[in-house]
Amino acid sequence: MRLQRSFFEQPTLDVAQKLLGQRLVFQDKSGLITETEAYFGFNDPASHAARGKTPRNAVMFGPAGFSYIYFIYGMYFCLNVVTEKENFPAAVLIRGLLLPDGMHLNGPGKLCRALGLSKEWSGLDMTVNSDFYVEETKKGFKYITTPRIGIKQGTDLLWRFCAINPIN
Repeated sequence: MRLQRSFFEQPTLDVAQKLLGQRLVFQDKSGLITETEAYFGFNDPASHAARGKTPRNAVMFGPAGFSYIYFIYGMYFCLNVVTEKENFPAAVLIRGLLLPDGMHLNGPGKLCRALGLSKEWSGLDMTVNSDFYVEETKKGFKYITTPRIGIKQGTDLLWRFCAINPIN
């Protein structure tokens, strides 16, 4: 069953943990989510929303359950899912995916490249889209928390969630 808006309206740290083991579906491809990072609020220095609303991050201020895909380093797309209530900027970055063939995509750029995700898929309601959504599974992964990576500020926060032995 597709995850509903109420799932994504929960506190961001809870959503980031609960997404582990859920199935990300994009067109004819899918995989189990194995790694996430949380970004939320105006006081999170690593969040795109820390300096307020801009055309780039506006989707983060919208309803929960929408995709937020941005381009970094001039070469990578990164997939986030918006969380919490409207007008409170928050999202979970999807960093890792275990494909059905056992291949593990570790890194948001690799994940988007393998799935074929780009900015054209940003701003879509993943709670109703038939080609792009997160599906509930009964599989949960045990996980560890670590500092987020690839950022310069907010590295002290343990807001990265990594599945332990997702392949087993």
